[in-house]
Formats: sequence, C-alpha cells, structure tokens
Amino acid sequence: MINDRSHKRKFKYRGMGVIALLTAAALLASACSAPGANGAATVQLAPRTVKTEDIKKQKISNPIEQVADVAAGTTLDVVAKANGEVTQVLKSRGEYVQKGDVLFVLDNKDALSNKRKSELSVRSAQESLQQAKDNKVNNRKDLADNVTRSQTALKNAQQDYNKIRNDFDAGTAVQHQVDQVKQALDNAQMSLDAAQSKLSAFDNSDSISSILTQSESASLSLDDATRALENYEIKAPGNGVLTDFNIVVGQTVNAAAGKVGQVQQIDPIKIKTELSETNYQLTKGKKELIFYNPDQPDKKGTAQISYLAPIMSAATKTYTLELDVPNSDHKLQPGSRFMVQLTTETEEKVVAIPTLSIIREESNTFVFVKQGDQYQKRKVKLGRINGEYQEVLEGVKDGESLVVTGQNTLKDGQKVDAAAASAAPSATPAAK
Repeated sequence: MINDRSHKRKFKYRGMGVIALLTAAALLASACSAPGANGAATVQLAPRTVKTEDIKKQKISNPIEQVADVAAGTTLDVVAKANGEVTQVLKSRGEYVQKGDVLFVLDNKDALSNKRKSELSVRSAQESLQQAKDNKVNNRKDLADNVTRSQTALKNAQQDYNKIRNDFDAGTAVQHQVDQVKQALDNAQMSLDAAQSKLSAFDNSDSISSILTQSESASLSLDDATRALENYEIKAPGNGVLTDFNIVVGQTVNAAAGKVGQVQQIDPIKIKTELSETNYQLTKGKKELIFYNPDQPDKKGTAQISYLAPIMSAATKTYTLELDVPNSDHKLQPGSRFMVQLTTETEEKVVAIPTLSIIREESNTFVFVKQGDQYQKRKVKLGRINGEYQEVLEGVKDGESLVVTGQNTLKDGQKVDAAAASAAPSATPAAK
C-alpha cells in the first residue's frame, strides 16, 4: 500500500513538470511573435542591403592538356638498287646519319668493268665523229673549189665566144669556128651546173647524223654504267637515325627484297595526338601550342601546328593534330610522350562572377548589373565553376558593376536610390 502511494506521487509531480515546461514555451513563442517584442526579430525581417562589385577576370582552371606521342618527322626506307655481296658496312643501327652518307658497299667488279667498256665505246664514237666532221669539211671545200673553177671556166668560155662572134662579124672567122667555141661555152655551163648541184646536195645531206647518234648512244650507256656503279654504294636517303638495319659483311643483298633499313628524320620531330570534338574547337584557328615533358614540367616549349585535320576521322571519331618541333640537339626521341597544352594561362582567365550573385528561374539564369542610376536584369550564359566563382560566357563583361548581395529584392530597371531606401531597416523599439 505504501509503495502504491509513493508511485502515484511520482507520476503526479512528473505531470506537473511537463505542464510547466509547455506553458513556458508557449509564453516565449507569443513574446517573440509580438510586434516590437525585441530587436532581433525586427532585423530578421529587414531586406538585405544591395552591394555591388566590379566584374573581373578570374582564373577558372589550369590550361587544358592532352597526352601526345613523339614520332619521327618522316620515315625514309633504305633500299638497295643492285644485287651483290656486302664488302663493307660503314654505319650501325641507331647511329645518326646525314643524307648521302654511305651505309654499306656491295662488290662492284662487274659494274666497274661495264663502266670501263662504256668509256672505251664513248672514246671510239667520239673519234669517229670527229673524223666524220673533218671529212665533211674537206669534202665541202673540194666541192666549193670545183664550183669556183667551173665559174672561172665558164667566164673564160664566154669571153672566147664573144671574141669569135666579133671575128665572125668582121669576116675573119668562119661559122665552124663559131660553133666550136659555142660548144665549149655550153660545156662550161653544164660543168658549173653540175658542180653547184653536187655542192647543194652535199649541204642538204647529213653525212654524220648516224655517227653522231652512235656517239650519243655511247654517252648514254656510260651514264647508265656510272649510275649503276653508284648503286653499289647504298647511301642514307635523308638525315636521321638509322633503324631496322642489320646488314653484315658477306651477306648477299637482293634489290628485289625491298628495304634493308629505315632513316627516321628527327629534326624537326613531330608531336602527334588525336583530339575530341571539344578539344578540336579549343585548338582550331591557332598557329602554335605549348608542350612539355611531364618529367620536367617547368621546361616548356612552343611548337608550330604543322597539321590539324579539317574533318573528323570516320574510324576514330577524332581529329589528328601534329606539331613540328626543332630538334637539332636530337634530345627528343621517337616513342616518348609529352603533354600538349590546348589552352594557355591567359585563355583560362575568363569573366567570372560569384555563384551567390546568380538568380535562377527555372532553366534560365540572371544577374543584376548597376547601369548608371538603375539596376538592370541580365540573362547570362554560364560555363565552368571554380570554387565560389562561375564563368560567364554571355551576358556581362569585364569591368561592369555586378550586384552581389540583395539582388533578390530588386526589379529590372529599379532606381538605385529606391533600392537603397527599401533596404533601409525600419525597426520599432521593443516593448518594455
């Protein structure tokens, strides 16, 4: 019985405590909601003061980079143009060679013999040609002399005929004598005509053309033999590093077998990569880009863009980018990888605004800009975010006065003075 009474008293006291707490809470709530109850309630209801700051360019991110491969500028095949046994090897795989350097030599005894024969043929043909030219000069001189003699004989015969005609007219010569002299004159004329015909025919003929052709043919054969002999010295087709080269002395080389090595040109050397559509747009229209070795990020260089594919590859869905890099010291080697900066530090400094200054209405974004004595509401197109700032692609520009606080209380075209007045606190003293 005593325990029951004790439990009832405890429950009674607890109930009274709960009622007291509820009553105190109700009184506190009514006091706070009463007009002018205290200063804190009044400040909470006051609008925020409108503040502005000038829009400035901010670094939105680090330069956009992409991995690229270092490759030879051009790869040239080393090809043997003659067959034979290797007698000398003058260069080694991996060695840097200059264009025209002899890489290896083939046995050229037969080629030397052919060249010697061609030289003798040329000499013989040239001697025959010279002799024919001399004969032509002499023969023409004889024919010309014969014409001259015939002209002289005709002139004398004409004079004799004129004399005999005078004598005949004077009665001192008879007809028989006139006929004899006339026959001599006709014979002289025919002799001159024959001599002139022979000279003309000689001048119109080409008595040395066949010999000249033989001489030219012999010269061409010598040129062929000389080039063939040069083919027994296999030379570097360009400047670069000799690769895929395994020629040894005693080996037989067959021209039909194809390449026997390669020369990879590394000055200039190429840096190549494939760009996505987005990165292609960042690179399009540029003349040069920055590159660097990821192991030495502090040492950066600039290279000319030698090729940027104008259209996307149907197979890879990318755009090929190639840079030409001077490499006179040959420090850059094919097979290594570099980083290429598609944008610069300057490009990454963009017009950016505080994210808290942006007003979002459904799918649109706006800001307020102080323009003269009023506030203008501007629609903006936003880009990347970096911390508390966001890139603005369209809508505002560097140097404009942006509303950073209190923008939610403004209306488009609202006067600056009116906005300041509406933002002023209108608190009433707390009731005592």
